Amino acid sequence: MYTPPAFRDEDRDSLLATIRSARLATFVTATAEGPLATPLPLFIDASEGEHGVLYGHLAKANPQWRVPAIGNGLAIFAGPDAYVTPSWYALKQETGKVVPTWNYVAVQASGPVEFFDDPARLRDVVTRLTNLHEGERTAPWAVSDAPPEFIQSHLRGIVGLRMPIASLEGKRKLSQNRSPADRAGVAAGLAESERPMDRHVATLIPS
Repeated sequence: MYTPPAFRDEDRDSLLATIRSARLATFVTATAEGPLATPLPLFIDASEGEHGVLYGHLAKANPQWRVPAIGNGLAIFAGPDAYVTPSWYALKQETGKVVPTWNYVAVQASGPVEFFDDPARLRDVVTRLTNLHEGERTAPWAVSDAPPEFIQSHLRGIVGLRMPIASLEGKRKLSQNRSPADRAGVAAGLAESERPMDRHVATLIPS
């Protein structure tokens, strides 16, 4: 990921927060047949290894796990993003020398990929992933709510994914390269948007 110094995020807590809030990642592997990518819900176990370990699962019918990966796998986590019109820049009124851009937050994690089909490990991954996303519900659903034989049949249809993170890169492109006046204009413009994500990005613009 191309990341100029002004946009580089090297804060571990910030990187983990982006991963945890993204909910759906894009899992990519390079293969002799070309790149393969799958949208996947992944979770990170930050207690494992130096940078943590990502877990998830793919459908067994998905060919991505069968095709040998060349080098490390890549997981892309997209955070909030917003279009930035040059009309919000104070510099527009002064010189007119401005162009549109996009503000966004992103994290990329790469590492060796392991696929597994052990039922106990699969059930653990499915349970942890379910608990993560059901946890805030008033009446959360649990894997144990379904009949055991039903769960076992579904486990036979998936393959687990484990990726120890060897490299973790973060980018927060939030108008840091603009003047205070330009940043204030961007924040004000986004704050008035009808799009909830635009309004969220507005709160991230540094003053």
